[in-house]
Amino acid sequence: MATKNYGGKIADILLRRQLVTPEALREAEEDSSASHLRMEKRLLEKKLVSDADMTLALAEYLGMRPMLLAHCHPADMVLKLVDESLLKKHQAVPLARIGNCLTVALSDPFDLVARDELQTMTGLEVVPLVASEKDIVETLGRLFQSDAPSLGVDDILEEASDDEDIVHERVDDNDDENIDVLLERSEGAPVIRMVSMMLIESLRQGASDIHLEPQERVLRLRYRIDGALIELPGPPKNLQGAVLSRLKLMSGMDISEHRIPQDGRIKIRALGKEVDLRVNTLPTIFGEKIVLRLLDKSSLFPSLAALGLEEIPSRAMGKAISEPNGVVLVTGPTGSGKTTTLYSCLMDLNQVDVNIITCEDPVEYQLPGINQVQINAFVGMTFAAALRSILRQDPDIILIGEIRDGETAEIAIKSALTGHLVLSTLHTNDAASAVTRMVDMGVEPSLLASALILAQAQRLIRKLCPACKQPMKSLPEKMLKAYGVDASQFEGCTVYQAKGCVKCRNIGYKGRMAIMEVLPIDRELRNAIVQGLTAKEIARYACEHQGMMSLKDIGVSKVISGDTSIDAALKVTGGGE
Repeated sequence: MATKNYGGKIADILLRRQLVTPEALREAEEDSSASHLRMEKRLLEKKLVSDADMTLALAEYLGMRPMLLAHCHPADMVLKLVDESLLKKHQAVPLARIGNCLTVALSDPFDLVARDELQTMTGLEVVPLVASEKDIVETLGRLFQSDAPSLGVDDILEEASDDEDIVHERVDDNDDENIDVLLERSEGAPVIRMVSMMLIESLRQGASDIHLEPQERVLRLRYRIDGALIELPGPPKNLQGAVLSRLKLMSGMDISEHRIPQDGRIKIRALGKEVDLRVNTLPTIFGEKIVLRLLDKSSLFPSLAALGLEEIPSRAMGKAISEPNGVVLVTGPTGSGKTTTLYSCLMDLNQVDVNIITCEDPVEYQLPGINQVQINAFVGMTFAAALRSILRQDPDIILIGEIRDGETAEIAIKSALTGHLVLSTLHTNDAASAVTRMVDMGVEPSLLASALILAQAQRLIRKLCPACKQPMKSLPEKMLKAYGVDASQFEGCTVYQAKGCVKCRNIGYKGRMAIMEVLPIDRELRNAIVQGLTAKEIARYACEHQGMMSLKDIGVSKVISGDTSIDAALKVTGGGE
């Protein structure tokens, strides 16, 4: 029996992508013939194909680019080109005007009547893009919400199920009875539900930070996911004050104070997780910007081995933290996972017969069985002051959140020399630079050489989305040359690049992995430190005699293995030699 051709190329695309079965296509074709409705419409009406899948199929068939509209904010002058009623009638969103061309997102790119009417009204050539019907409707609602009553946001949240309620606990009580109006507005049901859904969505998306940024006409909402900021539709501008006051109230801040930055904390329970949020406000010209850092205990690794490191760095780190005394330095920029690595080490070391004390600014995660000290420079509780007191607490292991000055560095080294294991972080670009940074801070090279066990530098590299990554047609020779990378390393292997799909939010990357440059300090390196060798000379020795791989070399190896792209690897591992 011959195979029937179901509706041409769009059907072929749906079948090839395994988005629909032949039986469903046959049923949709019969229904469309009877109702004189296009087969694609019948598939969507009967929910045999999702909006997102149909959008991708249409885009492929027409050679158009699919659009995600959540992050789009067309300029007012573009929106004014077309009547709101016409846009809603044809489910169209004008995105940009360049010369005589108007780029418009359409849910039905086959609707020639819509394109003709848009062209007639504007006098411009319409350049169509394809977006899902749901995305178009939500975007039009967001763009033209100013005429709607403020309580309309309650309808947006109607889909929230009962099991998605969020429970929060105030960390500090700071009530002010002179702010009745703000309290009343921030405790309104729509605002509470909106803030709760925003926090729940951040947990679902695996965000590390939430940014609420007041702009002139909108309240911008962005989540940091896998190290990149992703914009989502924010709360209505007319609820800005109530939403920000609600967050300040939850975090124990003074909601009547808008002139100075404030810090607070929120503890929430949602989606089966218990999460701490570190909250900071910053006054801007359009209101207070709030950033919430999500600290999810469930994301911590229970041991060093669970980090999934390669054999050499894992073995070197394991050997270093098993020493009875000495200094282990973890380096890297902010957001490179240093705290996660150190906490994973503490998980391994946390035993009943060991006294572990940390001094941190701030304490990010509360670890059971470990004594954690919060640094507060305003009352004189600096790292140096805390360390002096900690040494009188009979510690076995000390974790210093960060070595920032010579006094702290000196106490850390002396603590190691008197029989303690000290773990700490520094902000340097590579492992070898940790040695010279400590010397620059005033530590005697001979003392540093005796105390330092290991220096480690790390980065987090974005992983390519396995569902949509695609081979590069040619290597970016200019980029490789700029970063000092030999293109011959990629001969005979497939180098992938990011593309973007629904599964990765059209970004091309999904998740991150840690790479580590590990520098164990042996006898020769101790002599090199005493002799005052530069960071480059120390690194060269480690690569030639210890087999150390630089961060750049490790990044290139991840490109060769297909885990990441050249752009993502070189972006975080730095430039030339």
